[in-house]
Amino acid sequence: MKVADILRVKGNTLYTVQPDEPLAKAADIMAEKDIGSLVVMEHGDLVGMLTFREVIVCIVANGGEIGRTLVRKAMDDHPLTCTPDTEIDEVRRMMLDRHARYMPVMSQKMLMGVISLYDVAKAVVDSQNFENKMLKAYIRDWPAESDAERD
Repeated sequence: MKVADILRVKGNTLYTVQPDEPLAKAADIMAEKDIGSLVVMEHGDLVGMLTFREVIVCIVANGGEIGRTLVRKAMDDHPLTCTPDTEIDEVRRMMLDRHARYMPVMSQKMLMGVISLYDVAKAVVDSQNFENKMLKAYIRDWPAESDAERD
């Protein structure tokens, strides 16, 4: 299974923010849309990733307030990325190694979507459930042995 399979099911709604926007505005968007991340784009290029993790770290560093902090100061400016052709097992390994919960999907320099660790886990579970169903159907339809085959 590849990342493209997840994006096909998930859809391609994207939420982005610019690096010079106020962090408070980005946090408002994340809360309003009930999303855990925003892709940071500048002049059409991916320049970072902002998740609630970075927002929380910034708030703690500022004594409990966002203040006038810009997205640029809080964002991860070296986000982990993948392509639509990346295998799900590779994405899972990459996300676990970097403790990343969100990963932008890039094709060349074009942003194709964002997948989350939840999306990856759901795809794996759905795939396993389908395999289990097929195996159970196969076993249930197993032909009975005839007396001649047993001898």
